[in-house]
Amino acid sequence: MPVPRGRPVAGDTVARMTLLVISPDYASHLLPLATIATAWQDAGERVVVATGPATAGIVAGFGFDRAELVLGRGSNPGVIRAEQQPPGEDAALRGFFAATRHGMVATLRYQAEARRTDLLWDPVERARAVLDIVDQVRPDQVVVDHLAFSARLGLAVGGVPYADVVLGHPSALPVGDEVYGYPPAWPAAFTPPASDLADLHRLCRDVRDAFTAEWNAALRVLAPGATPSVDAFAEHGDLLMLNYPAALHDPARTALLPPHAFLGSAVRAEPADDEVRSWLEADDRPVVYVSFGSFLSARGDVLATVLEALRPLGLRVAVATGSATGLPDVPPDWLLRPYLPQVALLPRAAVLVTHGGNNSVTEALTAGVPMVVLPFSTDQFAGAAAIEAAGLGAALDPNTVTADDLGAALRAVLDGPAPQRAREIGAGLGREPGRDVARAALLG
Repeated sequence: MPVPRGRPVAGDTVARMTLLVISPDYASHLLPLATIATAWQDAGERVVVATGPATAGIVAGFGFDRAELVLGRGSNPGVIRAEQQPPGEDAALRGFFAATRHGMVATLRYQAEARRTDLLWDPVERARAVLDIVDQVRPDQVVVDHLAFSARLGLAVGGVPYADVVLGHPSALPVGDEVYGYPPAWPAAFTPPASDLADLHRLCRDVRDAFTAEWNAALRVLAPGATPSVDAFAEHGDLLMLNYPAALHDPARTALLPPHAFLGSAVRAEPADDEVRSWLEADDRPVVYVSFGSFLSARGDVLATVLEALRPLGLRVAVATGSATGLPDVPPDWLLRPYLPQVALLPRAAVLVTHGGNNSVTEALTAGVPMVVLPFSTDQFAGAAAIEAAGLGAALDPNTVTADDLGAALRAVLDGPAPQRAREIGAGLGREPGRDVARAALLG
């Protein structure tokens, strides 16, 4: 998918191909995109990542070149804390955490309202900045995070072909009569009143229309006379790449997608450090791995319930505590740290207790690990519903679950068919790494 701008060739040598990766300044977004890019790096080609300063260390760790590109007010180098965000973003993050305590609909309403300002930040100038980077880098292929709306607007205006990577559940790109922000499915544990769901659907439609109007206003500045969008949330690149296993996606919905490739997963190499390696080698009992990701670890109250549920099970426990505070004391042989090398731990895990973020879900499935999912927000509800429907685990409401409920769910998952089903899915994902699928799709 070459950029129609031409690239210079130095002397009589063969120029290396260049891949440009565009990512928001969030580790959870950049890590799978960077993993995809390693397929180009291993082929001896150049990779340039355009992102913000918070994740510069991740770019350097992969050995990629970097171009400065700020796509939003917030950032997250690995574990997000409200007090580390700029003024305004800190309050927004605290508001989000507060909303999660009131349940699915309240959280989705909060996120819908926030979407009016957080997904299309400074669109005209950000679009121009992206085109400046394209002129400087002169890439052969471009890969963009689907949620980088301002960047994708710039590429569309500039006529630059690009691959659009959906890093969350595929419902992040609405198809058919879906409305962005309103989950097409959610687990049986969530039973909101029909009136609340109707109000949420109405709000999501209003936000869609306002967002589209903002997109079109920027489009008129950047490209007067361009055809306006009907639904900016449904805009997409020349090739859609979904960081998700095709086996978990409804075939009827797949038929509605634009040209696409299911990557399955984009699991990076992440070796265990000395402490984790020693902990794993000290005992061969099954491990329960617990992580609520970089954001939702702030819900320390739910994490405390998980720890209480795990005490009587007699399993080894590793917990990525993130930003959680006030956690209870745990047995001395448990491993608790703010950050743990998840990819290194999952192959030893018997089950993952997770918030249902797409990175965690796809990494667990690649390792053949079933899940107990406690979804809090956005596409986590649809993802948890898919896990439940596929027999890969259980989904519970984090705001109502008790330690007894959670313990029973863990035992049911461990003793039921979910482990075997997860191993079958994992074997398929291991045969076709997402990074290789992505490169083949782009070069094909």
